[in-house]
Amino acid sequence: MIVIGVVGLPGSGKGEFSNIAKKLDIPVIVMGDVVRKALDDAGLKRTDKNMGEMSRHLRNGLGMDALAKLTIPEIEDKNTDLIVVDGIRGDSEVELYRDHFDNFFLVSIESSFESRLKRMGTRGRSDDTTDEKSLKMRDEREIGWGLGRAFKMADFRIENEGSLNDFSEKVALTIEEIRSKA
Repeated sequence: MIVIGVVGLPGSGKGEFSNIAKKLDIPVIVMGDVVRKALDDAGLKRTDKNMGEMSRHLRNGLGMDALAKLTIPEIEDKNTDLIVVDGIRGDSEVELYRDHFDNFFLVSIESSFESRLKRMGTRGRSDDTTDEKSLKMRDEREIGWGLGRAFKMADFRIENEGSLNDFSEKVALTIEEIRSKA
């Protein structure tokens, strides 16, 4: 099984990467869904603040690789040759996936602060931040989980500053390159 992990700051294009993969009939596991389910189970609203606090709670209880630990059984249950894991937030998650899966590749999605802020203001998710101060705070929180170190571990990098068509082409080419290396 080839596992493609996707890392990026909020609003960088991880979700779009996943949407493109789905259009290519590649299954996708979204790490944030683990946090959203934990919020739902606790009867809490899906806000940025609650998402951050629940993520912190899960990591405090299970370790910094908590979300990776919780997604591995779901990944294995898919019984597929290729799968995308959207939303890696730290180096410990990358290390666990690399230890667990022989063919794990990490793709970093990179986008400017201004582009990410603009995207988050238009996509309409309940956990989005739409002002500079909130996005900076969210970036700092996620970098504190090891996101910066995870970026350095990337096998592939995709810059997402152009059109959706340009990004789609880059994603498809990257997936094909990963397939050829596995």
